[in-house]
Amino acid sequence: MISSPVRSLTRTLIWRLIAFQIAGLVLILVLVVGTLSATGLLVNLETEDETIAILQEALARDENNGLLLRPTPALADLRSKVPDHWFIVRDQNGQRLAEGQPPSVFARIGASLDEIGQARLGWNMADDSSSRPTARMKWIDTQAGRVQILTGSGPQVTPHKILMATSLVISSLILPSLVPLIIATIVVTPVVIRRALAGLSEAAAQARDIDINQLHTRLSADAVPSEAAPLVQAINDALDRLEREYEGQQRFLMAAAHELRTPIAVLQVRLESLAEGAVKDRLLEALNRLANLAGQLLDIQRLSQSAPEFARIDLVDLARRVASDLAPLAIAAGYEPALESDVDEMPIDGDQSSLERALTNLIQNAIQHGGRRGTITITVGSDYSISVTDEGDGVPAERNEDIFKPFHRLHPQRSGAGLGLHLVREIVRRHGGRITVINVPHGGACFRMTFRPPRQSASR
Repeated sequence: MISSPVRSLTRTLIWRLIAFQIAGLVLILVLVVGTLSATGLLVNLETEDETIAILQEALARDENNGLLLRPTPALADLRSKVPDHWFIVRDQNGQRLAEGQPPSVFARIGASLDEIGQARLGWNMADDSSSRPTARMKWIDTQAGRVQILTGSGPQVTPHKILMATSLVISSLILPSLVPLIIATIVVTPVVIRRALAGLSEAAAQARDIDINQLHTRLSADAVPSEAAPLVQAINDALDRLEREYEGQQRFLMAAAHELRTPIAVLQVRLESLAEGAVKDRLLEALNRLANLAGQLLDIQRLSQSAPEFARIDLVDLARRVASDLAPLAIAAGYEPALESDVDEMPIDGDQSSLERALTNLIQNAIQHGGRRGTITITVGSDYSISVTDEGDGVPAERNEDIFKPFHRLHPQRSGAGLGLHLVREIVRRHGGRITVINVPHGGACFRMTFRPPRQSASR
């Protein structure tokens, strides 16, 4: 099954905010241009300001000191683009120069505006202003001297005027607003989301720490946004159900392991009464494996339900006693047991019974997989370690981690439940140590348990 790509909340929110901002500004553009076009306040203003600038360059005096317009290219372009334009030019002496058809309402208004530098002349919006002319008045300095220009164009809205108005609104309003908004969105949105979801990140960190030994842990929803709180609660509810199911399975396994011990003991007594022979040996060996499996199940349950009680123990003494107990089993399987130690004693803080069980499982693992040949060596090192080495086929490097998983067997066709090494690793972990496996040069595997040094006593 191909999983869909993970969507980024930050990227999605940024794009949607930008799209919303653009849509909002486009709506503003439509409203502004529509309103100004209807009132004539903008489309004419652009043309009128352009007309004033063109007239400023074209105005001059004739030989009689009268006003005239020089035939500039800009003036010719204006006359072709805005055929309904009109203007009235007055100097300070009252001379006039006019072109087009000025509306009667503006034809004689110039003299009354001599004391005003510039003005916009129009109508109230309550009036039907879209069908009534507007005008622009401004005093400017030209080659013909200081003059008053009153100009305007027809009230009709043309595509050219709409385009000019749209361009003006985009350049003066939309772009100056949109660019900072987009930049602020790109910069601020990740910060806002990161702070808003900080509680969710903490909950995710808590979830990563949950394992089979910490099923009682629950995610905290105190700092989680209210929108994500149902997800956190659903996860906690799922953990509640998993914990109840797991505890039920654990109780079942412990009860089953306890129940197995009685029939195993009865079988052992009855098998011991049989006549010596190969059949008896095979039956006793099979019964021993069954008893070992029941013991491993009980040990796993005890480890999961209670913390070990640590005391000062000696690894050398522990190795000597376990090796002595298992020596007959190793010899009967065709091995030569050996105990080596670099030191006379090696104290650590640990649980005596669980460490004995861990070492027993390693030796039994070596007996089972050592090829029934060579030496099984138990070594206590000066680095607070104890190792078991056999001369079998070794462990493939790519399987070094798999062999410690519960119910995993290196050779599925062989006997064993695959719990021994898993139990060993759990015991070592509870002691704050680590277990490693390497293949020795002459053949075989070496399992080494390394523990922490003992705590120094407070008293001297």
